[in-house]
Amino acid sequence: MKKRFISLIPYVIVLAVDFYLLPALIKDTGMAMVMMLCVIPLIAFACGAICGIRQGFEPLLTLLAMVLFFPTIFIYYNLTAWAYVLIYGFIVLFGNGVGRIFYKKR
Repeated sequence: MKKRFISLIPYVIVLAVDFYLLPALIKDTGMAMVMMLCVIPLIAFACGAICGIRQGFEPLLTLLAMVLFFPTIFIYYNLTAWAYVLIYGFIVLFGNGVGRIFYKKR
């Protein structure tokens, strides 16, 4: 179990940068929409897919992504952004599933 957590550390770091540093670049509403609807989900999907390709299906990454994003609601956004916890969790899960398809072929 400990090895499983340790193997996820690089992906958790990428997700933390995605969720905590990129929103700091938001200057206006238009940029916020691009970040929230395009950039952050794309990086989360890529992170999940790469994890799926390298390690197979890892649903724990989805839970970690959701836990990582939750505090950003209070730091950068407001309570209306709570749905993004579920959305980004699903995006990471979907990316991980897509990556898992290519795991056997590696």
